Amino acid sequence: MSTAKASPLKVYGVNIETIRLLLKVIIFISIAGAAISSRLFSVIRFESIIHEFDPWFNFRATKYLVSHSFYEFLNWFDDRTWYPLGRVTGGTLYPGLMVTSGAIWHILREWFSLPVDIRNICVLLAPAFSGLTAISTYFLTKEMKDSNAGLLAAIFMGIAPGYISRSVAGSYDNEAIAITLLMATFYFWIKAMKIGSVFYGTLTALFYFYMVSAWGGYVFITNLIPLHVFVLLLMGRYTHRLYTAYSTWYALGTLASMQIPFVGFIPLRSNDHMAALGVFGLLQLVAFGDYVKSKVPTTQFKTFLAISLTSVILLGVAGLVGLTALGWIAPWGGRFYSLWDTNYAKIHIPIIASVSEHQPTAWPAFFFDTGMLIWLFPAGVYICFQEMRDEHVFIIIYSVLCSYFAGVMVRLMLTLTPIICVTGAISLSNLFDVYLNIVDVFTTKEEEVTEKSTKKNAKKSSEEKKILLPLITKLIVTLTFAFYLFYFVLHCTWVTNNAYSSPSVVLASRNPDGSQNIIDDYREAYYWLRMNTPEDSKVLAWWDYGYQIGGMADRTTLVDNNTWNNTHIATVGKAMSSPEDKAYEIFKKHDVDYVLVIFGGLIGFSGDDLNKFLWMVRISEGVWPDEIRERDFFTEKGEYKLDREASQTMKDSVMYKLSYYRFAELFGGRDAPDRVRNQQIPVDQAPELHVLEEAFTSENFMVRIYKVKDLDNVGRDLYEATKFENQISKPLKRSRVVKRPALALREW
Repeated sequence: MSTAKASPLKVYGVNIETIRLLLKVIIFISIAGAAISSRLFSVIRFESIIHEFDPWFNFRATKYLVSHSFYEFLNWFDDRTWYPLGRVTGGTLYPGLMVTSGAIWHILREWFSLPVDIRNICVLLAPAFSGLTAISTYFLTKEMKDSNAGLLAAIFMGIAPGYISRSVAGSYDNEAIAITLLMATFYFWIKAMKIGSVFYGTLTALFYFYMVSAWGGYVFITNLIPLHVFVLLLMGRYTHRLYTAYSTWYALGTLASMQIPFVGFIPLRSNDHMAALGVFGLLQLVAFGDYVKSKVPTTQFKTFLAISLTSVILLGVAGLVGLTALGWIAPWGGRFYSLWDTNYAKIHIPIIASVSEHQPTAWPAFFFDTGMLIWLFPAGVYICFQEMRDEHVFIIIYSVLCSYFAGVMVRLMLTLTPIICVTGAISLSNLFDVYLNIVDVFTTKEEEVTEKSTKKNAKKSSEEKKILLPLITKLIVTLTFAFYLFYFVLHCTWVTNNAYSSPSVVLASRNPDGSQNIIDDYREAYYWLRMNTPEDSKVLAWWDYGYQIGGMADRTTLVDNNTWNNTHIATVGKAMSSPEDKAYEIFKKHDVDYVLVIFGGLIGFSGDDLNKFLWMVRISEGVWPDEIRERDFFTEKGEYKLDREASQTMKDSVMYKLSYYRFAELFGGRDAPDRVRNQQIPVDQAPELHVLEEAFTSENFMVRIYKVKDLDNVGRDLYEATKFENQISKPLKRSRVVKRPALALREW
């Protein structure tokens, strides 16, 4: 009997496996190229610039890191934010993003002698990591099915708008690298679980540590992996491989995550992490039970198991409740409750509800961000249910949780997109396995024809026709999905170009002739602040613009997008909601030099401060319910009006006055139309300013900066006197008294 091995298949003398490897490398490079290039529209259409709001702080922190040592960065106290409180910046951020950019900057400059600007590294970091995300998605999907499905998933992940929305060039946020780390961590976890490898468990812990250092969303991994293990235990699928993988990941990953200053002992003292700790303990008990089962009779083991499970559950729940009540374990945060109760944040924490990306997701957004993958998604989950291997259980749990979370909060569409790409690729790969396989058609039919040809040669032609029908069917289905894929690419490209490639600081519109009009009022105003105000000037603005003012204008702000102090934010909201006399007291108490507001009534920009004003009122009312009342800013009919029917409280507020000051002058003495709210602002009730003076208004009347007057003793006494007269005379002769302070100050 011959023992010689069959020679490998070759094409022109080259091993077929070598050709496959080469083709796979070329495909990977092509996918990475498509992922990167599709994210460069913003740089091509505008310029290399940081987008949005949070990225401006990340950019500022990265500049500080590359100009100082790492330990100086960790101990950085920023006295130019949250004035006069300041911020312990090094201990209140996730440093992974900054360290990654700083490391790349040092490598390029010191190893390759390339004089690269740190800004360009920050702008292009997200596109570069998107290519790595696609490759990580390939390996994860390959563990679920095969390499064909993995390649499809990589292509989908590379161009899916749901991921591109947070990873375009200039989107220098934590998610720029976090989704890459998310997919890599899940891949190594599945690998470690399947083979019970300490090595892959260690890699899982290593990438988990990197994830913890980069994004607060690491809590998703912290709870998803334990939930996966818990479900497998309930299904009776405990194995030593599972024990090895989870114990390695939890022990090393938890210890590593505690090295991040912002995290510290949170993994041991927060309800967000108790599931991971509980499953770790449960797994030890299950392993011990498995050992006991091999040593004692079945009857005794059943009694031991019942008593043990009851005791563990009771002690665990009692311990968790008791430690939480004693303050040893932190309770669930407001963001957690807002995921399960959509009205919780609006009632209890309005600052969370005020953020647009925390709103529930509209149905069209799912189709907009994922295209055809949204209807392939359920099919992929169904296929996982059919096979139901351990790794498929992970996919099912991930799909169910993220489907719910993405429906509750727009921002979490980002975490749903990867699993949609994976399951969509699995379903499409299964379809292509059937409809691209034409060998079985000819093989089966030829056998049937051979059998029947010996009996009835006359029916040979009819049998050949039966071969043609399946071929046509498979061709139609294949071409149909080829069209879907082609259209999917067009959809993703269009969405990326038109919806996700415009920086928030630079707006674009169309002129009547169709040409593009660039609205650059933000940068114009921030540049004016940088060049025309003292370096120690304090700027009061709503928290949305804090990071941008700090990053572009380099001026001290009272609040910013970190939103760690609700009372301080409420103070800014109170100043904007109050009349000038009360607001002036807040300005002077906090050493405010300039007040900045965004007004879009002239050009139709709907994201201005007047549209956010009610959130300022609500946040302030939560702290000072006796002084600020939301209902006072509505008309008697309960409408939000800014025209002639507006309430007097609204007209007296600083926000109203700063937005509409000199607005009517643009329309030649006629009532001024507010294009955002479709209301006419009466010219005869144009607001006047007493303690603020206009310092700068941008080209399109969009960014308005006012200087707080520095009244000396004489001026302050005069102001106090007129304020007292205003308060006393308000019920009798309001219209006459309101004009006196302005006239008196002008004369003085």
